[in-house]
Amino acid sequence: MDKIICIGSSTKDVIFPMNDGIVVETPSDLECQRKITFELGAKYQLAGGRHESIGGCAANVACGLSRLGIGTFCCTRMGNDQSGEWIKDELEKNGVATDLLQMDRECRSDLSFILAHIPSEDRIIFSDRDANEKLEVLSDEIRKIPAEWFFVSSLNGNKDESWEVKLDKILALVRDGDKKMVFNPGQKNIKINTQKVIEGVRQAQILIVNKDEAIEIVEKSGDFDINSLNDERFLAEKLNALGARTVALTDGARGAWGFDGKDFLHIAARKEKVADTLGAGDAFSSGFIAAQMKSRDLEECLRWGIANSSSVVNFYGAVEGLLDEKKISV
Repeated sequence: MDKIICIGSSTKDVIFPMNDGIVVETPSDLECQRKITFELGAKYQLAGGRHESIGGCAANVACGLSRLGIGTFCCTRMGNDQSGEWIKDELEKNGVATDLLQMDRECRSDLSFILAHIPSEDRIIFSDRDANEKLEVLSDEIRKIPAEWFFVSSLNGNKDESWEVKLDKILALVRDGDKKMVFNPGQKNIKINTQKVIEGVRQAQILIVNKDEAIEIVEKSGDFDINSLNDERFLAEKLNALGARTVALTDGARGAWGFDGKDFLHIAARKEKVADTLGAGDAFSSGFIAAQMKSRDLEECLRWGIANSSSVVNFYGAVEGLLDEKKISV
């Protein structure tokens, strides 16, 4: 069985489910059309108590892949603190190898507070980032791991090393070691330097993006008809033409599309009662990637992704609802 290294972020997520809060529609504010308000100085009771879950794209996808029988390593950075030890323990409980974890005494582990608003089935994330800004791509250490695949999620950088330099190091490892890469660039990466993201797309065996991210990449690539940007097939074919061998394009409740250079398929999302949408995208990624690594066809890859994401949204946090291979195949 092929093995995979997931490179990127990890956090401890603390989730507060709330019935309180008033949602306000503000359509004139194009960048923030819905807001939620609370009374200053007030005290609110949680709806059923808090939940704690591992978070961060690389950690979430690593846990999902491990559940599906893939040999998985996670390359991420955390503080040498209580939260860091907790994250490490959670990864190990989920069968993820921790050989590439970086425990840093000079920084704090990343932490997110998530307000899960039950009536709207939506959430707000408050994040404190420190460790993941300082993730190092240690090429010599990564080469020691017998993995045929890399999963590269949203990368962060700091004054010592930008995320672009980190991506360059990963692309060199992929190219020089004849590895296969799954690329899931973050929205921040796309906005800051789309051309660098396109360099990653060119080397991707699998590219996973949501529709808005696909539009941003295609817009910056040039040579397109503006009227085609709402067409999922056009977007997938364009991303494939840029170099990605297989493209998975998601759009929330509308489901997901896949294109492998020959077949173009759509799988609708399942209608579920949503507790928390936080880990849905990462669950889709792990389902889709696992099926691809097990040589399933494009339709089954999409079905595994949808099944995994549909299960996760029934639970708080990004890990509890992840499926194993027996359940995802039903």
